[in-house]
Amino acid sequence: MSFTIESARSIFPETQVADAVPAIVESFNQLSAEEQLALLWFAYTEMGVTITPAAMSLANMAFAEKTLTQIKQMPALQQTQVMCDLVNHTNTPICQTYSSFGTNVKLGFWYQLSEWMKLSIVAPIPEGYKLSAKASDLLQTISQLEGGQQLTVFQDVVVNMGYTPTGGTAKVKEPVLPPKDIAPRTKVSIKGIDHLTVFSYMENMNVFDFQAAVALFTEDGALKPPFREPIVGHESILAYMREECYGLKLMPEQGVSEPAEGEFTQIKVTGKVQTPWFGESLGINLAWRFLLNPQGKIFFVGIDVLASPQELMNLGFVR
Repeated sequence: MSFTIESARSIFPETQVADAVPAIVESFNQLSAEEQLALLWFAYTEMGVTITPAAMSLANMAFAEKTLTQIKQMPALQQTQVMCDLVNHTNTPICQTYSSFGTNVKLGFWYQLSEWMKLSIVAPIPEGYKLSAKASDLLQTISQLEGGQQLTVFQDVVVNMGYTPTGGTAKVKEPVLPPKDIAPRTKVSIKGIDHLTVFSYMENMNVFDFQAAVALFTEDGALKPPFREPIVGHESILAYMREECYGLKLMPEQGVSEPAEGEFTQIKVTGKVQTPWFGESLGINLAWRFLLNPQGKIFFVGIDVLASPQELMNLGFVR
């Protein structure tokens, strides 16, 4: 048997993925623009979902400064309209500009708006506003999620706002940060795993040396982020990592290695990832599912948000 990207996706099929996350994001997107904004506001104020100011250093907010200043100077009703347009994916210049931002700039953009809303510089949600029964139920559902899944929901919601014309929007070319020096790199230790490729992947990702991480993949290898289709090929994987992965801290804990057909090796690692946008006190429970070719190169790695923290302790018993 020769593995394909599609067949590689089925390794470790017992992995308990947090399937509720995309369903909740879809339910959120079906709310009216006004209710989406209100639900986000209540989540920030009542559930303690907040972006940390320290994370702003990761986002080159110079790209968004002109747009943020433009919104800041608008009358309150126009500010509200702009935010509704972003939620509704309306074809406006601001929505197109927003879609061109990378993930970190989008998160920084909404962090700045939320801070201005608290100060009434940008129109806040009216005092005494009541969510509809549908939105209230959804907020209750989100509140019952494990903390890392909550963060995943809100990040996916914010990142997908704006308007992308047919054919796509050209991304803002953010400066590529150099990786950290070799000296500060921290060696990872994964209980049950002793494979240089997996260690190198984790260590390179933690110092943002994405070129070195991509070099671990086969030319036709693929990375599958949570709830997305696989990204295939060195160039595409590198572009994704540069846009999505700055500031992440991978904390693998344990794993299991098994032989696969054709002298391939499949390895599953569980652990956490921390994002500075939401502080170091909260991590997202993840599984990394590696499929390595006979030469030890990564043909496929699937990254899954886990349904339950319990799976972090289950590797030695689940097959």
